[in-house]
Amino acid sequence: MQMVTPLLTLVRVCVYVFLIAPIAVVVLASFNAGNFLTFPPQGLSLRWFWTFLQNDVFINAILYSAILAACATAVSLVVGTMAALYFVRHARREAELVRIGVLLPLILPEILTAIALLFFFYEIGIGTEHKIALFTGHVLMTLPFVFLNVVTSLQSRDDAAELAARTLGASRYTAFRRITLPLIAPGVATGAVFAFIISFDTFGISFILKGSGSAPLPIQLYDYLRFNFTPEAAAVSTVSIIMTVLLLGLADLVFGKK
Repeated sequence: MQMVTPLLTLVRVCVYVFLIAPIAVVVLASFNAGNFLTFPPQGLSLRWFWTFLQNDVFINAILYSAILAACATAVSLVVGTMAALYFVRHARREAELVRIGVLLPLILPEILTAIALLFFFYEIGIGTEHKIALFTGHVLMTLPFVFLNVVTSLQSRDDAAELAARTLGASRYTAFRRITLPLIAPGVATGAVFAFIISFDTFGISFILKGSGSAPLPIQLYDYLRFNFTPEAAAVSTVSIIMTVLLLGLADLVFGKK
């Protein structure tokens, strides 16, 4: 047993290094004072962050991704919460079918989901020129995260309080709004944070279903790196990483103890 503990510690450290090292390289490269994206940096400078802030293409891409992620998250919150309520409280023999159906976009490779949606929207005559295809893809990718978090919150709560409210004359909607929703709020909020992050950063769905016009940030970065190899791309990535960390930290600060 004394030999196992140091070995497990070493394995954990190696896993963390493997996961964090690429992120650390990108962050350090964003402070590169040179003209090309190299590592280690050729001096330290904030010049590429200033260049990024003056680049309307990247700023518009960030705003577009944020709006798209917010809208997809809002729809996922409604649909995912309703699916979780049905799964926990009403589904019986079909419970496993419901769970697999909601989690299927998470189980399948993202590229397969994107191609299936692409075929579907072209078959019904919409194609990718309308934003509905891209929006639907983002909703499907974010829905499982809301569903899982709300299901966990519902399964850890007792229905007695809501049943008591119903027996005292409260309607089903009033009992849910005043009793159940505040109790599962941490799960709903955590699901919303994860859904927003997934939608903001997803690449495969956006790459396949993006039409003409504005592009989400991951696609804009991909197009930029095809013709340019400057640390500006690393600066944009660093800003995206900081936004993700701040959202996760805020969710943990507000709802972690709950």
